[in-house]
Amino acid sequence: MTADADCFTQQPSGNHPGGGTCSRVGAVERSEAAIFPQAHESQGKDQKIAAFGSSCRGATGSLNEQHYPGLSPALTLLFSVTCALAVANVYFAQPLLASMAESLGVASGLIGVVVTATQVGYALGLLFIVPLGDKVNRKRLVFAQLVLSALVLAAVGAARHWLALLGAMIVMGLLAVVVQVLVAYAAVLSSPSQRGQAVGTVTSGVVLGILLARFTSGVIADLAGWRGVYFVSAGLMLTIAAVFWAVVPAAVSPPDRQPYRALIRSLFKLFMSEPVLRIRGLLALLIFAAFSVLWTAMVLPLSAAPLSLSHTAIGLFGLAGVAGALAARRAGRWADQGFGQRVTGWSLGLLTFSWLPIAFTETSLIALVCGVVLLDFAVQAVHVTNQSLIFAARPDAQSRMVGAYMCFYSVGSALGAVAATQVYALWGWMAVSLLGALISFAALAVWRLSLHCGHCSSRIETNFSAAGESDAPRR
Repeated sequence: MTADADCFTQQPSGNHPGGGTCSRVGAVERSEAAIFPQAHESQGKDQKIAAFGSSCRGATGSLNEQHYPGLSPALTLLFSVTCALAVANVYFAQPLLASMAESLGVASGLIGVVVTATQVGYALGLLFIVPLGDKVNRKRLVFAQLVLSALVLAAVGAARHWLALLGAMIVMGLLAVVVQVLVAYAAVLSSPSQRGQAVGTVTSGVVLGILLARFTSGVIADLAGWRGVYFVSAGLMLTIAAVFWAVVPAAVSPPDRQPYRALIRSLFKLFMSEPVLRIRGLLALLIFAAFSVLWTAMVLPLSAAPLSLSHTAIGLFGLAGVAGALAARRAGRWADQGFGQRVTGWSLGLLTFSWLPIAFTETSLIALVCGVVLLDFAVQAVHVTNQSLIFAARPDAQSRMVGAYMCFYSVGSALGAVAATQVYALWGWMAVSLLGALISFAALAVWRLSLHCGHCSSRIETNFSAAGESDAPRR
């Protein structure tokens, strides 16, 4: 970390109030506050959320403090790769929609339902499977989901009828929520000071899986057809399941022993009791709706005349998004340092702007590449920041918090997929670009309004005050 970054993490000492504060940073902070007052004020709220999460974790005696000193780099890599392989299953279909429609005799305007069916299954998994991470042994839960996913992927590849494909896609989405179990697992295993960074790294694996899925599925489809994509993925899931079981240490079962029905009811109570979850969830719904609008509809103009690109060529655009996703990995660390609101605001502005070059897709592939990099950077930065803040708000219910949060993601992705294919069929690519820009601007407007909602973080601030300012240095 640089010297400038270190100044942001200094805390005043107990004997010399303000003695540990960097005056140079204070001057910068005051100038930034004059330019961006609401975000600067909300920065303090982010810092209190992070500090309160640390104090709450200390009070509850969580697993990662009592049993785990931190998440090792090797385990972090394994979690990231597992997440990448699991989430790729949800997105393999997007570059293959035209081939699926031709193979099964489905209209092009209807084939987007394949993506929607997967997201429906994903939403059900978020509600009924992810909360189990707060109740059962996480290692066994992840292993079971990986093995079952391999079986369902084989069923997708063997499907010969439209309804059979949709049914298998729903179940595949249901099991793909292993990604969120792993993200919450990583947050539990990591120490409080590294939680945001660990979540950011594992979530980067998720985004890389989403983006690389389009490229790999295109390459495999050109060689072995769209069905071959799912058979290959089934083999990979069995392999990673065996590695996960052999490498990950035996996990201690979570202390929450409430009945399953009570556990599910508590998930819905979180929507009502956690303002951070509601605001960040709504932002997730909008940013992933915009994300899905681009990646679902993009294959249609690229595969049509005059471009007529192959599956492999279309999948290469996913590699452009990798650069943006990797660049946003530090968003979790920025959130740990209390800059979550500022990162959110700038990223949402960038997301809205990214649709300008994307609108010229049919005449300039370079413009599309630039837009993809900007869009994926913005979405990843907001997503990582969102998760860092909600984990800090309720460290005692991390699986349920991420499950509730990702419900918004699933709804947004499903709505974006359906809307994108319908809008393209009716009005073309410019209308799709306008739709994406409007959704992105709506997310920016929601964030701006949330800055004026003073009561949204009142509960966190109250609990933080009760815990005491001295808890902050333990982040």
